[in-house]
Amino acid sequence: MLSKKCKYAIHALVYLTERYQQGPVQIQEIADAQHIPKKFLEAILLELRHAKILHSKKGKGGGYYLYRKPETVNLVEVIRLMDGAIALLPCVSLNYYEPCEECRDEKTCGIRQAFSQVRDATLEVLGQNTLAEIVKRQKRKKS
Repeated sequence: MLSKKCKYAIHALVYLTERYQQGPVQIQEIADAQHIPKKFLEAILLELRHAKILHSKKGKGGGYYLYRKPETVNLVEVIRLMDGAIALLPCVSLNYYEPCEECRDEKTCGIRQAFSQVRDATLEVLGQNTLAEIVKRQKRKKS
């Protein structure tokens, strides 16, 4: 399950994608439009800026904007940044591997094999879903 932080990050990024190349957007506008507590959003946006997904401009007319093209930011990247591992078991995680305490033989474990397939399918779907694709899908649904 995604954390609230991760869901808020995705919503903020989608909002900024809808305003791509229209200039910086103030935190308060994003918070109000997406119903995200402003203080929490500030921390999330800062983390996204450190990851070079967003950039910010200070002063009058300042705010946050996408640093990268929406086609290059996918859900895998955002989820890993906000929540860490995508795999449901630590023994199948690509970036956060840990052996399972209860496992006797990782090489023959049927549970591990099943959850490896789940991980691979999840990565494929989330990897194909970029910010641009999400916004396109939303526009199609509204039409």
